[in-house]
Amino acid sequence: TLYVHDIDKGSTDAVYEIKFGYRSQVSWSHDGNWLALADAPTPASHWSIYLLDLANDEVHRVTSSMFSYTWPTFDRDGTYLYFACNRDFSDPTYDWEGSTWVYDETDRLLAIPFSAETASPLLPEIDEEEWEEDGEDEDGEDEGEDEENGDDGEDEDGEDEDGEDEDGEDEEPEPLEIDLEGFERRAILLPIERGSFTNLAVSDDGKLFYLRRGEDGSALQLLDIEEDEEMEKDVLSGVAGYAMSADGKKISALNKSGSVAIIDAAEDQSWDDMVPTSGMTAVIDPREEWRQIFNDAWRFERDYFYDAGLHGVDWPAVKRRYEPMVEDCASRADLSFIIGEMIGELSVGHAYYWGGDTEQAPSTSVGLLACDFELDGGVYRISKIFEGGPWDADARGPLSQPGVDVKVGDYLLAVNDVPVETDKDPWAAFQGLAGQTVTITVSEKTDVDDDARRVVVELLSSDRSLRYRSWVEANRAYVAERSDGRVGYVHVPDTGVNGQTELVRQFNGQHGLDALIIDERWNGGGQDTHRFIELLNRPIVNYWVRRDGRAGYPAPEPSHYGPKCMLINESAGSGGDLFPYGFRYAGLGKLVGTRTWGGTIGMGRPPLLVDGGTVTFPASAFYEADGTWGIEGHGVDPDIEVVDDPALMWDGGDPQLDAAIDLMLEEIEANPYVPAPVPPYTNRSGIGVKPEWK
Repeated sequence: TLYVHDIDKGSTDAVYEIKFGYRSQVSWSHDGNWLALADAPTPASHWSIYLLDLANDEVHRVTSSMFSYTWPTFDRDGTYLYFACNRDFSDPTYDWEGSTWVYDETDRLLAIPFSAETASPLLPEIDEEEWEEDGEDEDGEDEGEDEENGDDGEDEDGEDEDGEDEDGEDEEPEPLEIDLEGFERRAILLPIERGSFTNLAVSDDGKLFYLRRGEDGSALQLLDIEEDEEMEKDVLSGVAGYAMSADGKKISALNKSGSVAIIDAAEDQSWDDMVPTSGMTAVIDPREEWRQIFNDAWRFERDYFYDAGLHGVDWPAVKRRYEPMVEDCASRADLSFIIGEMIGELSVGHAYYWGGDTEQAPSTSVGLLACDFELDGGVYRISKIFEGGPWDADARGPLSQPGVDVKVGDYLLAVNDVPVETDKDPWAAFQGLAGQTVTITVSEKTDVDDDARRVVVELLSSDRSLRYRSWVEANRAYVAERSDGRVGYVHVPDTGVNGQTELVRQFNGQHGLDALIIDERWNGGGQDTHRFIELLNRPIVNYWVRRDGRAGYPAPEPSHYGPKCMLINESAGSGGDLFPYGFRYAGLGKLVGTRTWGGTIGMGRPPLLVDGGTVTFPASAFYEADGTWGIEGHGVDPDIEVVDDPALMWDGGDPQLDAAIDLMLEEIEANPYVPAPVPPYTNRSGIGVKPEWK
């Protein structure tokens, strides 16, 4: 709900209730009688512009929902309303691996005159000049004569040029009159390149400022609608955010590091003069601050939780129970524990707490080689080197690079010529060396002799991705071996960008196989998964045949038409719950493994707590298409339950994966994908029988 507080009257009034999708900013008209905002009139529609007439307590929707209208912004004299609109779909980016496309940076900037009588400033002008008689100026007056009111710095009304009257008081602005009829029809498309625009604001001299977002961050730019050429001008690059001063003359700009510069509202500004903040210190009473943090954390759940009834929990009673404990906190960590226990009373997923002004223990980096060691003969021996498949050129560690003479079975004898001590962890020799180039001494023997080799390598700070790729490749190779190359294996670690990347890269390389195992065990969640499901659920529309006469060119591509199944377990949640739910809902195959975590209420984040801590609130809850609650607090059940048996796993076995392989081999025999044959070619010769041409 949008509220307006009148400082003079001390009153607060609700002026607008958000419908389905409040977006971007709220903008005041110059006379303070109107507000502009963007909202979605229905859950499935784009954002429209709404004008709130505060003087008459009326709300006017002034644009349609054919496109999304965002960042509506009043100018400073009541002439134009500026806004962004994602309407330019003229330059798609095509998918090289398939038949789809995306549109990026589809925004255009527009202006709508408030008066139906205001002509577009972009109309062509006549360049004719009128003849003037000698001795007269353009108005027909003799040269040298003063104007009727004289040149005293005042306008015709006797007001100063700075907008004050003769008594030095601010001039009352003219009330804004808006012709609502035909409002959207009057929109003027501003002649600058499309892009992704945010944070529109107008300076005191009528120039439109905005952020143009790009791959390298956002750039602050301005548009001068009165310019004949080069309307768009660069102001400042690398801007994370900005705010216009009340008088429209200055801008406070924030960069990525959190530093602020005060610049002129004009083109060609720089970061040279940053606002000094090093001396801005304050004395904090920790206990007073802790009470505020506790209260804010409690309020965030009260005000933002998706269920206004907070799952039936007596939230004021919870506060009364936990609040006295704050007085007994001996550290910030104690407060964190209390807040975590308090929000746990809601019995819900995605209610988290972290951060704040906590003490951090000192730490040091450890350089890694992406390998495992084992103790052999009193010396550390390299037992395994982690890397991806033969095709994974981007998954090579320090010991896997071409030309590095190190292999499994070699002994690590020294690091930077310092002998490796076996009474310590082998990684003790690499402390503080992450990202550095070092020399390791290795040998096929357990001591330094003539066969020892000094090898130069660059150490990693993390080998997580290499170990992951190695594990995926081992599973893929195992599935291929057991199925004689007929079954593919794809692992999806999460439903964020990383998991999306893994799904696409692994799926595209194996979609032509007879069957697929989609492994989403340990899926950490992320975004919604409907796009993941769409990739796996592309039914055949038609086939294409070429001159060679062979079948096998189905459309759309890439797609997989054979049997599929999905591996799930109790460590897959959030998006890891939604993925198997959608897999089953789409009828793509059976779920194998154990029940998933069961946390599908979308997470929201309110403002940070005063010391930088974060408390999340479950903001949007999943329910099924039949109008019933599902998954949350329970998870997705498997069709075939396979519990990990330690007796079958001690040597690297994977009983769940084995069950999936067996299922796919059965499905290939029972329900294989068989492409439709090429029909006989048509005879259009008029003869009736196709002749045998030689």
